[in-house]
Amino acid sequence: MFGKRRLSRPEDRKSLTEDCSTKKNEVNKKPRKSLAQDEVVENDSAFVKLLKTAGVTLKTGERQNQLAVDQVIFQRKLSQALRKHPSYPKAVEEFISGLESYIEDRDCFRNCLLSCERLQEEETSTVTPYYKSLIKLLLGIDNLQPAIIRILFEKLPEFLYESINNDGLNMPRLIINQLKWLDRIIDGKDLTTKIMQLISIAPVTLQHDLITSLPEIIGDSQHGDVAGELSDLLTKNTTLTVPILDVLSSLRLDPKLLSKVRHLVMAKLSAVTLDNLPVIIKFILHAVTVTDALEVISELRKKLDLEYCILPPQLQTSQSKLKNKGHVSSGNQENSNQDCVSLLFDVIKSAVRYERAISEAWIKAIENIDSVSDHKVLDLLMLLIIYSVNTQSKKCIEKVLRNKVQSGSIPEQLLQSTFCTYASVLRDVFPSILSLAQSLLHSTDQSVISFGSLLYKYAFMSFDTYYQQEVIGALVTHVCSGNDAEVDIALEVLSELVVLNLSAVRLYAVFVKGILDYLDNLTPSQIRKLFHVLSTLAFSKGHENSGHIQDDMYLVIRKQLSSTVFKYKLIGIIGAITMVGSMAADSEASGVTPDGAELSSERCKQMTSLLQLVHSCSEQSPQASALYYDEFANLIAKGKLPPKTLEWIEQTICNDFQDAFVVDLSALPKLSDYPFPVKALYGLDEDESQDGIAINLLPLLLRHDLGNNMGVMTSRDQDQKLVSPVCLSPYFRLLRLCVEKQHGDLEEIDGLLDCPLYLTDLDLEEKLGSLSVQERSFRCSLLFLVINWFREVVNAFCQQKSAEMKGKVLIRLRHITELQTLLEKYLAVTPSYVPLLANFDLETLDGGPHTSTAVTVKNKKKGEKAQGGKKRKADSGKSSSLEGPSKEDGSECEHSQSDKSQLEKDFTEKEEEKASVSLQNYITFFRELDLEVFSILCCGLLTKSLLDTEMHTEATEVVQLGPPELLFLLNDLSQKLENMLVPTATKRISFLKGKGSRNIGFSHLHQRSAQEVAHYLVVLLTPLCNHLENMHNYFQCLATENHGMIDGPGVKIQEHKIMSSCYQRLLQIFLALFAWGGFSQAENRNLMLEALKVLANRLKQGDHEAPLGELLSQSFHYLQNFHHSVPSFQCAIYLIRLLIVISEKSAASQNKEKLASLARQFLCQVWVQPNGERERGSSFNDQLHTLLCIYLERADNVLKLIEEIASTGVPELINSSKDASSSSFPTLTRQTFVVFFRVMMAELEKSVRNLQAGTAADLPKVHEEKLRYWNMAVRDFNILISLVKVFDSRPVLNVCLKYGRLFVETFLKQCMPLLDFSFRKHREDVLSLLKTFQLSTRQLHHMCGHSKIHQDTSLTNHVPLLKKTLELFVYRVKAMLILNNCQEAFWLGNLKNRDLQGEEILSQQSQESSMDENQEELSSQLSKQETEEGSIDEASVGGNEEDDNESDD
Repeated sequence: MFGKRRLSRPEDRKSLTEDCSTKKNEVNKKPRKSLAQDEVVENDSAFVKLLKTAGVTLKTGERQNQLAVDQVIFQRKLSQALRKHPSYPKAVEEFISGLESYIEDRDCFRNCLLSCERLQEEETSTVTPYYKSLIKLLLGIDNLQPAIIRILFEKLPEFLYESINNDGLNMPRLIINQLKWLDRIIDGKDLTTKIMQLISIAPVTLQHDLITSLPEIIGDSQHGDVAGELSDLLTKNTTLTVPILDVLSSLRLDPKLLSKVRHLVMAKLSAVTLDNLPVIIKFILHAVTVTDALEVISELRKKLDLEYCILPPQLQTSQSKLKNKGHVSSGNQENSNQDCVSLLFDVIKSAVRYERAISEAWIKAIENIDSVSDHKVLDLLMLLIIYSVNTQSKKCIEKVLRNKVQSGSIPEQLLQSTFCTYASVLRDVFPSILSLAQSLLHSTDQSVISFGSLLYKYAFMSFDTYYQQEVIGALVTHVCSGNDAEVDIALEVLSELVVLNLSAVRLYAVFVKGILDYLDNLTPSQIRKLFHVLSTLAFSKGHENSGHIQDDMYLVIRKQLSSTVFKYKLIGIIGAITMVGSMAADSEASGVTPDGAELSSERCKQMTSLLQLVHSCSEQSPQASALYYDEFANLIAKGKLPPKTLEWIEQTICNDFQDAFVVDLSALPKLSDYPFPVKALYGLDEDESQDGIAINLLPLLLRHDLGNNMGVMTSRDQDQKLVSPVCLSPYFRLLRLCVEKQHGDLEEIDGLLDCPLYLTDLDLEEKLGSLSVQERSFRCSLLFLVINWFREVVNAFCQQKSAEMKGKVLIRLRHITELQTLLEKYLAVTPSYVPLLANFDLETLDGGPHTSTAVTVKNKKKGEKAQGGKKRKADSGKSSSLEGPSKEDGSECEHSQSDKSQLEKDFTEKEEEKASVSLQNYITFFRELDLEVFSILCCGLLTKSLLDTEMHTEATEVVQLGPPELLFLLNDLSQKLENMLVPTATKRISFLKGKGSRNIGFSHLHQRSAQEVAHYLVVLLTPLCNHLENMHNYFQCLATENHGMIDGPGVKIQEHKIMSSCYQRLLQIFLALFAWGGFSQAENRNLMLEALKVLANRLKQGDHEAPLGELLSQSFHYLQNFHHSVPSFQCAIYLIRLLIVISEKSAASQNKEKLASLARQFLCQVWVQPNGERERGSSFNDQLHTLLCIYLERADNVLKLIEEIASTGVPELINSSKDASSSSFPTLTRQTFVVFFRVMMAELEKSVRNLQAGTAADLPKVHEEKLRYWNMAVRDFNILISLVKVFDSRPVLNVCLKYGRLFVETFLKQCMPLLDFSFRKHREDVLSLLKTFQLSTRQLHHMCGHSKIHQDTSLTNHVPLLKKTLELFVYRVKAMLILNNCQEAFWLGNLKNRDLQGEEILSQQSQESSMDENQEELSSQLSKQETEEGSIDEASVGGNEEDDNESDD
């Protein structure tokens, strides 16, 4: 009935629909025959007789048809009976007619569709567990199958619109099942046509069943036709997308058709519902081939936006609330979405696990993303999934993740969104997340370590109890690992988790408590973090069940405090003070309610008793007491202590300060009691009355030294406690913070700002060398103590508002700089001196770090003595102290300077000989300056009133922040920023550094976050800009006065040096701020805008709401204006690095050209020191290397610039005198040639490596451009290699051998494919290129011979790989000629070894003489093509025009 109908005609489908409806009505009107229930059908029809003869008994009612024989036997018997029937083939028609009549009854038809029942008494050994239906058995007979199929398709429309019967049977599906898995289909095309016609008119549910059954019905030969029809149907009916794609995944399809369907599906992907996504993604991934995998995956990751399909956490919460109120459908929808997501990623997991091409393509697609904003949650999720299911890709994924994290492409917000949105998916790969986090924490890059810590953090926050326990266990393992970086980051994560989810972490407190057994391996800062975590767990709200933690902490603290070893006492002090802080926080929280008042009072008693215990256990050790005071002061600074505890501190501890350290001026010590004359020095109150006070420093230091030397106290001092001067500064810090918290100001102790100290004369000038070692050491200790006292005084009073107090603070700053200069002189003549401790949170024993520092200084002095002025000069260049210039002055400048300048110069040289020690080596022995001190930078000119006793103004003195004080503050600020603000391109952590040495002296700074430090620095930007502009104006005026001569007669060398150092430090501070990696985070964007506004407003007051691009442009322009006045090459480097950081935040392309122009200007500038000497040395070479890289990397045509330097600058240098430089590039000298050469070789190799290899499909114009580029590159390479004949030092040869091999390798990979298909069209150009390149390879061969004959290991290490590469080049050229049918133009032979000048190496002459005779004929043939360098045998190409050569010895 349906066999003659065309598939694509609408009128056919319409008529088919009419037929179906008509047939359905006829069936409904036709009276049904009533058959007896459960009886055997007996009649004389051929249909029934033949079935019974073959072994089938028909049943009526609910009974199944009975099969008396095996199914195969039945089919054979029936087939034979039909063929042997007397009326065959009419018997077949009668049989079919009988079948049609029989199945008119619905129950009979149903029985024929259901499986038969096998008679038990006739079972044989061949019985099968499954019995087919009668219809299916008949379909297995060839001469019945077409008619049976026709009958089924005629019957099927009767049931199209029927629902499931009372017996639970779906008749359409039952009919379709008869056609599945047939052993043989007689007319497959007709069957396919009927099915596709039926699909076009069937209801949706039946359409799904028909489509999904197609692979089980049709034969392989019909797959193409069915796929074509289904793809057409896909465009017309999107509701059938899922079943169609599910079927297409199971069919054998033509690649073109598959690609067409894939593009069609991909175009609709963004509009697909979440329920259908798993099947669609399965089809897309199933259709991927190795060649198009990257393209498909790249497009898929762009189109797949699951974030819009999944409810965010906030909406999920609201949905759950609705569900609780009775809106069950919302909850079901949420669960359905999560199930679909899980199913979708199961499909993806399966694909990336079993298809390596898909996993590699996905990794590559993510790796190729350049823009930070283009990275999606799906990218990070896929990396984690592939990491879990594909073990071979783990290393690759770790590498990709590291690169992405280091470049800032995966911010914390992206990771947070990944865990929030796909927690159910990530839960399945949790072990891999832990493994990845552990691997990342082993990195040496700080940003990578931080990313690993975030994996731990969000895994804990997103998962349930079991996973949280695993996270805590992993973090505890890191803490106990002993790796400093791991311990720090793991403790930070624990601290953050305690804040974010205290109740969850408290469940695993027993794990955290186990770290107490590993305290010996922790630094003080780590101990502080650990006790903070434990104290929070033990004393925070809801800690009723945490008594075991409190008991263990008390036991550990008491045990450590009772130890006589400072290392363990330190643990006890830090732990106790940290515990007090947590108890105070809990007391404050619980004291708000009436019920908590009693608890708060009890807690105060506990805190007081614990503090008394620490005080009593530490008073016998000055270092322990000082540490106790410092830790206590930090606790007070945080404002965590209740008023009652502060009152106790003021009554018990702070009142002892005056008794211990302060004396009346009237009670001047007797001179007979001390070996030195005691004087009250550095007092700011010039009133001559004796009613003032003084700090009793020198007597205390003498008693301290006496007690240390003798081990006992004198009889006179046995009744009073021995107070160490080491505790002076820490004690004062505790005192002033306590007073400030209690009273809000420092009026009660402001007398300590201007009070003098009991000292002795320190500036002995020429008498310094006559003192004994003990006397010099004593005076060094005295100087350290005075400087640290003044530093703490400045910390205390730096924020005073009155002009008088500000003036006094500035004077104290001037005293610090003067005393530091004096201290350098003492340390220079006392190399073995070990300073007193000033920072006490050290993890090592007493004297440990001191000894190492002293030894460093001692070795430095020995090096200076051995190497003379050069060593001192190098040290002075690296140090930031206020030292004089080098002793090596140019004699030619001698007569041009005035006598006054010459005297100043000579004096500076003598001073340098005495003071050649930098205080940078002693930075850990100075008290730390607070950040608030740098508010002094805002000061301009201040007036200090000197008052007489009647409060009348007696005189007026101007107090100014001078250059030495400014440099002192800028040095300290720069060091703080370097320690705190981690740049975007972070430095690697060195495992060779001393444990915790980087953070010694920055304890107070680390109490703040990096965001707080950056914010404070942004506030200081305006005064810093003022100082930067002052430096600019100073050097501009200086250049004008001296007509541009840096070493002119009007230049004061010492002042020039200080101002230059200030200039450099200011640029360093700006660079540290704007290069801070935190600006890449969204929460710090406003802070960066504020900083940029400050710079932009220095040019003009602009719009406060200016866009980021405009602010960056104005800031760049403002900073660029300073390039005219940079006084040193190092300042120039910092300025251009700062400009690069600003430009990288902007997309403006013109900045690249400006940077290249500025770099060239600096390269073409003569850099001379104030003493007339050129800048030189290893530091200068490193900076020159940086600048040259910046210049070439930002050039539009790097090859042209390399040729300019090599062809113009270098010949000028060769033709100049020994100490002269190139006139075009004054920075190019014989000493810096190797720097220029290394950078040019590296950039040349890099430029050709980034050039894509051509393909034959490219346009001819593209081939010509690439060929021209390679011609220029090879020419530059030949010029550079030829320079070795003039500059043949070992560093130059090393660079040649290293980058020469890399260039040849790149030539083989990138250029030779281009020559393969360019040879025919551009034969002359190719031959010219190879001829030029041959000269370079020959010179490289000579370098190999030179390296061997000189047996230089550093050079010979490069020789084997280079020779192998050169050999590959020869055979690759031969392959190119064969490809272009020019193999007769190629000869291959051996090349003699020669030195750099082309002379034959004699050691091989005798060995090769026989070769000369044996190959005389070949040599004569090649003699016309040999160059003057005279190789006897070489690889040649191009007839008489070209030859190429290589050695194989």
